[in-house]
Amino acid sequence: MRVPFFPLARLHADRREALAGAMLEVLDSGWFVLGPQVERFERDFAAYCGLPHCIGVGNGSDALVLALRALGVGPGDRVATVANAAAYSSVAIHACGAEPLFVDIEPERLLMSLASVEQALAQRPKVLVATHLYGQLCAIEAIAERCRAAGVALIEDCAQAHGARRGGRLAGAFGDIGCYSFYPTKNLGALGDGGALVTADAALARRLRALRQYGWTDKYRIEHPGGCNSRLDELQAAVLNAELPLLDGRNARRRAIAARYLAEIAHPAIAPIARGGQDDVFHLFVLRCAHRDALRAHLTEHGVQTDIHYPLPDHRQPGLQDAGAMPALPETERACAEVLSLPCHPVLTDAEIAHVIAACNAFPT
Repeated sequence: MRVPFFPLARLHADRREALAGAMLEVLDSGWFVLGPQVERFERDFAAYCGLPHCIGVGNGSDALVLALRALGVGPGDRVATVANAAAYSSVAIHACGAEPLFVDIEPERLLMSLASVEQALAQRPKVLVATHLYGQLCAIEAIAERCRAAGVALIEDCAQAHGARRGGRLAGAFGDIGCYSFYPTKNLGALGDGGALVTADAALARRLRALRQYGWTDKYRIEHPGGCNSRLDELQAAVLNAELPLLDGRNARRRAIAARYLAEIAHPAIAPIARGGQDDVFHLFVLRCAHRDALRAHLTEHGVQTDIHYPLPDHRQPGLQDAGAMPALPETERACAEVLSLPCHPVLTDAEIAHVIAACNAFPT
């Protein structure tokens, strides 16, 4: 048996008519940028997140950059963030001319450590970016409380946490701004790039709407510096409008798959990270193994496609290293050397799940 990591064609196999109809509606309308499909998605996704404002943009990376700029981040500023999440926040921070202040993670769920957050806040960063990694909400209430006490703005990176909720609040509703990606493999994915920002702050929402379109307040009138051209297009918005009603059901399937992995993978050398609950939508199912490369080769031999999220921490990325001392991030370093992701997507079959479990349990050590 061959088990693909995420077969996107299979995900959309029974959605062809609905998705084609959504795109044909855009074609027939003759309105392709910032039209009724984007307005509908912004309204519905804001309501889904329990917030008054949603601003559609070109992709999740642009969402992070625009959130930082809306909060006044610029050259000379420092922004606290983790270093185990593929450098998306670090790239955005560098794009603003600012400097990342790296926060270490805790070993159980690989999310930012509260002790490390407190150490970073003592250094007075301009903003903290809290990443909800692998579909898990981080300790966002405690982080938000500490940021408020320190006078530090808070951005939530929700690119892997669509639909994750705690205490009735969804990802993006705890900080000043929440940033989403709709890359095709996300829990809510488009058929190309797309992103959005959500916020409860009307003034921030106005600034973000201006920044996504050159900094305009009126057509051809630039009043906000740092603007760019980053607009969620009508075709992708139409796809997202068709897919949003399926999000919670697909998340439920991800949780069911993960529950089987957690219950049935019983190899002493394989340690799935501790997970579960409504605050986890299992964007990725990640385990740790001291013999990661050998395990990956073994699973490949058994037809199981895997991936590594993520192998190289931000502070060791050749293109992101700044002058000065290398930060001490021991838990981040250990995690990046051990993590491995198993297939976990809504169209994984029960037979495929059983095959993955059997292959893991048969790993020779």
